[in-house]
Amino acid sequence: MEQYKKEFIEFMVDSKVLKFGDFTTKSGRKTPFFVNTGFYRTGGQLRRLGEYYAKAIQSKYGLEFDLLFGPAYKGIPLSVATSMAISELFQKDVKYCSNRKEVKDHGDTGILLGSPISNGDRIIIIEDVTTAGTSIGETMPILQAQGEVNVLGLIVSVDRMERGQGKKSALSEIEETYGIKTTAIVTMQEVVEHLYNKPYQGNIIIDDTLKAAIDAYYQQYGVHE
Repeated sequence: MEQYKKEFIEFMVDSKVLKFGDFTTKSGRKTPFFVNTGFYRTGGQLRRLGEYYAKAIQSKYGLEFDLLFGPAYKGIPLSVATSMAISELFQKDVKYCSNRKEVKDHGDTGILLGSPISNGDRIIIIEDVTTAGTSIGETMPILQAQGEVNVLGLIVSVDRMERGQGKKSALSEIEETYGIKTTAIVTMQEVVEHLYNKPYQGNIIIDDTLKAAIDAYYQQYGVHE
């Protein structure tokens, strides 16, 4: 596993973004783990988050793209932080853009924030965690309405690796539906691999009991090809 992935997993634990216990997801699934990106709350955390996204983008897609699009609202700071990190780490200047939830009719009118989108732009969409596809279903028409654009892919911070609407993973469903590549900084499999029965800051974060609960969750909600 790449070093930046290991560091990102520990960063999520330190930031209290990655939590273990008893939770219920929006879809009603009871889960032993939860990723709440709302706990990235400081400039330092956002700077590091942007760096991890930048490294994952460079690893998966390379740097031959023009624009990072972050859907409102959580994608707005992600697109800003990551475009800055790409500039700093790789000396590559990419545009950033987000949408408004409501179209303004005065001043800076229109639905977009940041850079305009031009014909021929190669775009990567950046989001927080794996979605059920509802968000991307709203985002793609916005992008396609701007002109002849090429959406290369979608990156999220964590792939929960569970079924979406059907039998395949949410990210796989997005790939099939929209014909784009999807990736994540880390998968939950990598999280478990890195933390299971290994001490971190004096604690075992994933012990045998928690590992059994995670395994049981994936037995019920995981992807079984």
